[in-house]
Amino acid sequence: MFSKSKINEPGPKAEDTSTPKPAAPDTSRAPSATEFKASAPKAKPAASILSSDLHITGNLKTTGDINVEGTVEGDIRAHLLTVGESATIKGEVVADDVVVNGRVVGRVRGLKVRLTATARVEGDIIHKTIAIESGAHFEGSVQRQDDPLNGGKKPVAAAPAPAASNG
Repeated sequence: MFSKSKINEPGPKAEDTSTPKPAAPDTSRAPSATEFKASAPKAKPAASILSSDLHITGNLKTTGDINVEGTVEGDIRAHLLTVGESATIKGEVVADDVVVNGRVVGRVRGLKVRLTATARVEGDIIHKTIAIESGAHFEGSVQRQDDPLNGGKKPVAAAPAPAASNG
C-alpha cells in the first residue's frame, strides 16, 4: 500500500518521467532518420572489376575502387586500385591506395603503395607510405612526398604564373 501511495503521490514525477520518455523516443527517432540519411551517402558502390580477358586502351578515372585483372594501356586514377596477379598496366597509376600483385609499367603515385611478392613494377613510385614485400620485382626510383597525388601538378601550375606576370 505504501508503494501505491508513493506511486500516487509522485504522480507529477511520473508524468515528468513519462514526458521525457516519449521525448527521448521522439528525439531518437529523428536522429535515426538522420542517421539513415547519413548512411545512404556513406555507402559506396562495389569495386569495378576488369576481368582477365579484358583489354582496354585508354584512360580510366573514377572516385571509386577498381580491381584490374586484365590489361590496361593508359592511365588509371581511382580511390583504391588493386592490380591482380594476371594484370598488366602500361601507363601512370594514381590512387589513394595502390596494391600491386601483377605488372605495372609506368609511374605509380599513391598515398599508400603496396607491392606484394608477385608484383613487377617498372617505373618510379611517388608515395606517402610504401610497403614492398620480399620477392617483389621493382625497377625505378622511389620518392616520398606528403601529397603524392598532386605533387607532380603543382610545379607545373606555379611555373606559368610567374611567367605570365613577367610577360
